This record gives sequence, structure tokens and C-alpha cells, in this order.
Amino acid sequence: MDIIYLHGLKVDCVIGVWEWERRITQVITIDLDMGANIAQAARSDDLNDTLSYKAVSKRVTAFVQESRFKLVETMAERVAAILLDEFDIPWCRVRINKKGAVRGARDVGVVVERGVAE
Repeated sequence: MDIIYLHGLKVDCVIGVWEWERRITQVITIDLDMGANIAQAARSDDLNDTLSYKAVSKRVTAFVQESRFKLVETMAERVAAILLDEFDIPWCRVRINKKGAVRGARDVGVVVERGVAE
């Protein structure tokens, strides 16, 4: 299995459990690793034969901007479901970083892996 990745996708959204967090937007950073077989695309050199990270970026960004989750765990699970269901991939890893959520920590977040690595 090959991996197509999209790292460092920054999205403004409402995320958090505290009342003050529900009234503002915060920037989260998303890293996506997506299992794919890129052999046909490598042979054909045709975008139609591969997973379009631009299409993934647009879909995930729109979804996250519209969401109002309390937990990054829920967000990560839903993003993984979109990748598996809508982009027909067998496996994905979704990392969501809510930088600044804990004083003294550089990064805070969650990583989920869903599907089956081939």
C-alpha cells in the first residue's frame, strides 16, 4: 500500500467543551495519511487515476469549518469516516492538533487510524 498524505492543513472552527470555546473559532491543524495504490497513476500520469489531495482538502476543510464538536476525538472519527466512505480508500490516519489547549505543551491532540492497511 502506498500513502498519499496531506499535512499541516489549518482550519478555523468551533471546538471545545468550555463555554468560552463555544463562542469563538480556534485554529486546528490536521494531518492526513491515506492508503492508496498509486501504481496506475504513476503509469498514466493522469489525475483521474489517483486520490486528489485537493479534493480531500476542500471536503475536510468545509466539513470541519461547519462542525461544532466538543471533542477532537469526535472530529477525528468523523473525518476518518469521510475519507473512507467518500474517497474509497482502504485505510487512513487522521491527526488533529489543537495547539495551545494545554499550557506548557507545544502540541495537544489525537491520532486515529481506521480501515485496513493492505
